Amino acid sequence: MQSYSNQSHNTINTDEEYVEQNNSLKILPYSEKNSAIWDEFLVSTPMATFLHTRRYLSYHADRFQDVSLMIKDEKNRLVGLFPAAIDPSNSKRVVSHPGITYGGLLHTGNLRGANMIEAFKALRDYYANHGFESLRYKVVPNIYHQVPAADDLYALFRIGAVRYRCDLSCAIDLLNRPISTKRRRRGLEKALKYGVQIKEGVEFVKDFWKLLEDNLARKIGALPVHSLNEIIYLYSMFPNNIEFVVGLYEHEVVAGIVLFSGPKVLRAQYIGSSQLGNQICALDLLFEHCLKKAQLQSAHYFDFGTSNQNEGQDLKASLYQFKSEFGGGGVVQEFYEIPLIGQEVI
Repeated sequence: MQSYSNQSHNTINTDEEYVEQNNSLKILPYSEKNSAIWDEFLVSTPMATFLHTRRYLSYHADRFQDVSLMIKDEKNRLVGLFPAAIDPSNSKRVVSHPGITYGGLLHTGNLRGANMIEAFKALRDYYANHGFESLRYKVVPNIYHQVPAADDLYALFRIGAVRYRCDLSCAIDLLNRPISTKRRRRGLEKALKYGVQIKEGVEFVKDFWKLLEDNLARKIGALPVHSLNEIIYLYSMFPNNIEFVVGLYEHEVVAGIVLFSGPKVLRAQYIGSSQLGNQICALDLLFEHCLKKAQLQSAHYFDFGTSNQNEGQDLKASLYQFKSEFGGGGVVQEFYEIPLIGQEVI
């Protein structure tokens, strides 16, 4: 029997039948035997990306105690997925999902309006009945929605969720892109003058990762979320969703971007430049290349990623300004906390 437990409490048995039933919805804990069903369902969900697949989530399964849920209706049809794991820093808290940028309640259209409120009540009751005290929900930013799908935000309001964090990202609407600022255009001209060359391919990732690690260590005293081996492994799993673009100066990697692609958005997951790369404005050339790539891929948005530290409280203003000067605007990523004890749906 397979189970996920946490310090002898908060145990979820993944071989149980429907552990909870709220009105017409049934809650089933996810187990590995349902991985193919999970990923097949995601194909039709308008707010999911490859980050939500079990293939992606499984690469760091040893880091988290998975407590994901599957939602079925009264006819036993799968109508929703909820990727989640126990918070590594708090065994009484569930996060959706600590291993990915955003989580969300994923559905194909069945969980809208009142049904979404019912689904959140079912999730809340399920986790409360298994000894958890709170649930943190990481909203999928609206630019990733293939169709409007913000019913979860209304449901969060109805069940008394509190927004505890808000990060600011910068994105470009590729169908209506403003002109870059003069400073960015001058940067592009400078990179071209110095003869910066653009190259793509996984063969450049080793040199770029060394640059990225040095860059992050120098600026914020941290390492990339993924190790070199992890990002290479993920690329082997998702070669159509992960791309590496670097800038070379005299055969040396001086800047680079790791791109994560989805149905509607091309996202800069990692950005890095050496001090020399900064001096010759290599990133200006790289971003213009990536923006053209996004348009060729028929993406609607290019997402530069967030510019925050300290749970959203600190904004790296100069970095955000740099991104916005390419023609971008603000997109928020919201984080909500749902108390699991003593709450009632209105």
